[in-house]
Amino acid sequence: MNAFAFAARSLIRQPGRSALGILGIAAVGALLFDMLLLSRGLVVSFRDLLDRDGFDIRVTATDAGPIGGPRLPHASPIAAEVAALPEVADAVPILMSDAEASHPGGPPVAISLLGIDARSGRHPWTISSGHDLEDVAAGTSGELLVNQALAASLTAALGDEIAIRVRCGPGRAPLPPSTFRVVGVAEFPFDDAVQLSGVVRRARMAGACDADGRDEADMILVSSRQGGGPDAAVSAIRRRRPDVHAATNEQIVARLAVSRFTYFRQISTVLSTITLLFGFLLITVLLTVSVNQRLGEIAAVRALGFSRARVAADVLWQSALLVGIGGLLALPVGVVLSIWLDAILKTMPGIPIALHFFVFEPRSLLLHAVLLAVTAVLAAAYPIALVTTLPIATTLRNEVVS
Repeated sequence: MNAFAFAARSLIRQPGRSALGILGIAAVGALLFDMLLLSRGLVVSFRDLLDRDGFDIRVTATDAGPIGGPRLPHASPIAAEVAALPEVADAVPILMSDAEASHPGGPPVAISLLGIDARSGRHPWTISSGHDLEDVAAGTSGELLVNQALAASLTAALGDEIAIRVRCGPGRAPLPPSTFRVVGVAEFPFDDAVQLSGVVRRARMAGACDADGRDEADMILVSSRQGGGPDAAVSAIRRRRPDVHAATNEQIVARLAVSRFTYFRQISTVLSTITLLFGFLLITVLLTVSVNQRLGEIAAVRALGFSRARVAADVLWQSALLVGIGGLLALPVGVVLSIWLDAILKTMPGIPIALHFFVFEPRSLLLHAVLLAVTAVLAAAYPIALVTTLPIATTLRNEVVS
């Protein structure tokens, strides 16, 4: 009988202990798998959100980013220069601001308003009903896209007119509320469950703060030309306009991974380490107890000619079987657990609906297998030392006496 079959028979002879060990490893492995998904989940999910709208470069006034940073002046000429570059397929300036919206007869509600030049089929939203801005000719009332939450809050339907007062920032007094007509309902990837969002044309939004309508933008969304790639486009933009800051989605995500998402990576590392420690102790205790109960049997087979390597392989295979079966059971348990934990974490305020904390990557599965395999080997080290240094004659004599 080879070492694998011998180890499997040893586990079958103790079904209760083996089952409890496998279930313990499954629980430990499920938590470890979830922590590996969490370690890069936000980074991968955020990168997916950035890439989803078809723009792979963001151009801002400084490296501070569009939130809290200064706006780009003369946004239209800058966007035209960027769009004219051979490495660039499209460049769309956008303007962001807080605002108040009200339906006739209803109270005003605070909303997030986005202004965009509606000339391109690329935009950071998906139409769920009605028409998009570029599909509707500009009218005197202005055209407005709303998300489902805003439509429900205002009880507004397609074709209804909404009064919007834009908050223009310090030093700029807003003009009276402007009237906009709802032309479509859209889904915005960065909206959370309760966020109220709307989109209008950028010129109309700028005109709601200044009679002359300043040509400003918080950032310019840029799509690189196919075949060139975003890195080549960023280099071309920096050569053409060194006064602005251009960054690829990958660079933005890398910066956020260091400044914003470090907390979750640290939590994942700490919990993964603790989980592996518990798994190591569990397997070590199970194998040690099993070996101590079989000392007489092990001494007997050693006396019959079994080598130290053979009995060591028996213990190592027992560890591998426990961890292997438990690790396989851990995967479906971990998937179910990650879905539940993800739903809990997404209830935090300000978390976009489309963002996920736990994201599967093939590297996570590979790392999960490697860590469990290393744990199995290390946990078997002490029981292997017991069986390989076992004094055969003394153990058999003690077994007979007892």
